[in-house]
Amino acid sequence: MKPLTILRRLIGQVRSMTGWMVLAILLGVAGFLAAILIPVLAGMALFEGGPVLLWIMGLCAVLRGVLRYGEQACNHYIAFRLLARIRDLVFGKLRALAPAKLEGRRKGDLISLITSDVELLEVFYAHTISPVAIALIVSLIFVAWQTSLNPWLGVAAAGSYAFVGVILPWMQSRSAAALGKTYREESGRLTAVVLETIRGQMELRQYGAQERRLQDVQARTAKLAETEDRLKKLQGNAQGTAGVAVILCAAGLLLLGGWLHRGGLLSARDLVISFLVQISSFGPVIALSNLGTGLSQTLGAGERILSLLDESPATPDIAGPADDLSDMALENVSFAYESCQTPVLENMSLQLPASGILGVCGPSGCGKSTLVRLLMRFWDPRSGQVTAEGRDLRNLPTATLRQAQAFVTQDTDLFHATIAENLCIAKPDATREELEAACRKAAIDDFIRTLPQGYDTMVGELGSTLSGGERQRLGLARAFLREGQFLFLDEPTSNLDSLNEGIILQAIDRQMQGKTVVLITHRKSTLGFADEILQMHPVHSDHSDRNAGLVTEKKRRLNSAMQKGIRG
Repeated sequence: MKPLTILRRLIGQVRSMTGWMVLAILLGVAGFLAAILIPVLAGMALFEGGPVLLWIMGLCAVLRGVLRYGEQACNHYIAFRLLARIRDLVFGKLRALAPAKLEGRRKGDLISLITSDVELLEVFYAHTISPVAIALIVSLIFVAWQTSLNPWLGVAAAGSYAFVGVILPWMQSRSAAALGKTYREESGRLTAVVLETIRGQMELRQYGAQERRLQDVQARTAKLAETEDRLKKLQGNAQGTAGVAVILCAAGLLLLGGWLHRGGLLSARDLVISFLVQISSFGPVIALSNLGTGLSQTLGAGERILSLLDESPATPDIAGPADDLSDMALENVSFAYESCQTPVLENMSLQLPASGILGVCGPSGCGKSTLVRLLMRFWDPRSGQVTAEGRDLRNLPTATLRQAQAFVTQDTDLFHATIAENLCIAKPDATREELEAACRKAAIDDFIRTLPQGYDTMVGELGSTLSGGERQRLGLARAFLREGQFLFLDEPTSNLDSLNEGIILQAIDRQMQGKTVVLITHRKSTLGFADEILQMHPVHSDHSDRNAGLVTEKKRRLNSAMQKGIRG
């Protein structure tokens, strides 16, 4: 993405705050005029004298502080309001992209994008837009002033402002823009590696890989520091070059004024005033000269954010009111993930039972989890269609699917909140009685009651204070609380012992009477609860039917003796 495109799109966010931006620019222009007038009035006092000029100088000094404060207050108000809006846009886009477009993206890099990258835009909104406008207005005012003294002085002043405020930043930005983007990308990767290292401490200790991992982190840190050092050198060189350019331009204008004075075209008073005006009025354009390198990281961060906002979701939400569902099917569905073009499903057709438990089994990689994700419309098929009530899911209101379905995976994600708050994700208005009933069905209520705060106990980040089995049972409790028509379970009892597995499966059997359950499992004991079994095979296996056009195998329930044994 070109720098001008990034700038244009970032500026577009300011439209709703145009009034505040105009106020900031007016205050900034007035503040710089007050600051520039102080040395100019001092020069005039050499020729004219009088206490009035001294009083005006004092007033300008006070106004400079007040106006500068007002300008900065407006700029930062604009910046913080816009950062809040951009964060809202980014989080909204992440919700729209999940899960398909976020699959495989490193969490640490996303954290860097939504935190430090967004924060860097504060430099642009608080310290770039209004300074550019202020520099332009102030420069035009003093070019006109110099022109009133002598046209040649006006031409020289315009050339000086253009060189320091436009040409130098443009030349410097060409080398800094790519480096700024590289720095932001490297910073995001380093954040991802550090996050993975913290989470993987147990494995690193177990296999004695801590030192190797530390060396990798140190190498990445050194590389980032090297990139930052190159950026700092560019910024230092830019500031030094701007300082030299200001001195040379002021000296050149002084020489020009001396030549005009010798020719009788400029009085001594005007010569002094011209020089003081010029040397004092470089403040706004010096601020611009620093933007050439100072904005490099901001442009890199802006490009990363805009690229995310430009990304289209794999399964766009369909607006519309929620409705009931009782029928779902796959019709000649083929699917392959973008990261691997090898098909996972090929020409698969399947009619879900109107009620009862469908057990799905098969070797790893045969598409069991993919099947459920297509039914949830987390992905859309490459060909064929997934239907509900005879309608393609791509034309069905998303709210209808979300209301009718619940999904429990092997790894339940919990938030740093109380147990009750984590359960209420499935049903925000659930009563405490409903929470307790759902947890009893998931065989977790007794455990919760042993905790010091019961349902108000904090579970820690990602449920770190709970075991894998406890997290999984809370995930099942969420699903029971949802009370949808379809319950999709992907290895729901993989972290449970046989007794708890039997209790939960019986609860599923009772809870889902008249509803549809799709149960993915490798355990034969779990399949024993299924009314029908779907045996899946990898697409490229030698099995004759693979996973295309499979017919479910009808079966009987477990014999009564086994049922009684589990109940016991």
